[in-house]
Amino acid sequence: MLRQWIFVLAFITSAAAAYAQTERRLTVEQALDLALENSKALHASLMRVNHADARASETNANRLPSLRVTGAYTRLSNVPPFTVALPPQLGGNSFTLAPSLVNNYTLKASLEQPLFTGFKLDAAGSAAEQAARAAEQDLARDRADVLYQVRVAYWSFFKATEFKKVIDETVEQVKAHLRDVQSMMEQGMATTNDVLKVQVQLSDAQVRQIEANNNVQLAMIGLNNLIGIPLQTRIVIDSEVGRPSDTHDQNLDALIALALEQRPDVKAMEYRVKAADAGVRAARGGWWPQVFLAANYYYNRPNQRIQPVQDAFKDTWDITIGVSLDIWNWGKTLHQSDQAHAQLEEARDALSQLKDAITLEVTQSFLNLHQAKERIRVAEQGVQQAQENYRITHKRFREGLAQNSDLLDAEVALLQARTNYTQARVDFELAAAHLQKAIGQ
Repeated sequence: MLRQWIFVLAFITSAAAAYAQTERRLTVEQALDLALENSKALHASLMRVNHADARASETNANRLPSLRVTGAYTRLSNVPPFTVALPPQLGGNSFTLAPSLVNNYTLKASLEQPLFTGFKLDAAGSAAEQAARAAEQDLARDRADVLYQVRVAYWSFFKATEFKKVIDETVEQVKAHLRDVQSMMEQGMATTNDVLKVQVQLSDAQVRQIEANNNVQLAMIGLNNLIGIPLQTRIVIDSEVGRPSDTHDQNLDALIALALEQRPDVKAMEYRVKAADAGVRAARGGWWPQVFLAANYYYNRPNQRIQPVQDAFKDTWDITIGVSLDIWNWGKTLHQSDQAHAQLEEARDALSQLKDAITLEVTQSFLNLHQAKERIRVAEQGVQQAQENYRITHKRFREGLAQNSDLLDAEVALLQARTNYTQARVDFELAAAHLQKAIGQ
């Protein structure tokens, strides 16, 4: 029997230790750092940057000389050698002019260098560079999006936790009310209907308590998923919602100008406009002649350029300057230029639309922030008034000067006021985070 109790105690201790290990206190800054470290979306965005950089390097390499070495061995069928026989008056001897060589070895080194391509390679390299810079700005935009999502998830979890605290306190408050009414009924100072009303109120509060517990779990799991830690980890909020300050009283026009200047998506689109402009120059390069330099070095056995043919390695070389120009290609170059110009205009329109959308977003975020700031002030006053109303009503109720329904109304009003205050505080934090994201910080 003693062994069984020791086993149970050890099991409970180990389970409690395991539970404690899954608990983690977390500030909003720590949550942001974890998200940046563990985000798969950011890793994918970083790989797109690496891809764009590699593509730019590949495109720029086309402007540099290329060196290629090839080698081959060929086995030929045996054929009679080409011989010449002298007439008898010259001695009647014969000699071989072209022996039959069945083993052929070829070694070749080729060097190619574009000399002039109508600026196509320069423009293509510039377009690839601008695309790579745009990908870097996309990474910055994705980073800002992840940070904003984590802030939303963190403060939503904070809100769910605070709501749960309010509901828990309300449940205890209504339970105390119920005990008072039951005691008063025993003394003949309250009716059964009064008790039933409080019990209904308690049931409603307990239902809200169940919902609040579930909302806390869901919000915590969502936050854990965003910051890349095990979903079952129990998070303990270690940050407080900030208070409105003078730093939030900024000029709207200045904020819009700041957003248009430093938003990464604006910078990315500007780079894409430059890339599209380079694409136009690359397409127009088809109107120009293309000039290339080619040089080859041969080390062959036999080397066909050396006569008579010998079964030995001999080296030779050649240099070529080639020029090509499309005289007529059924308007292919013209159509390519039109396509590139259309893409340029599309990119410019997208940039203009983006700036309009950012102006609207910053304006809405600015107004929402100031609305949230004002709501905090009003909600705080509401809590103070509701608390005082509850205190007075509760005192009057215990003295028999207020009805049961009056106290029930005071409890509901206090619950609503405290809920509104928590909502206002979290809304302010989220509005500040959204404005920060909208201006590109």
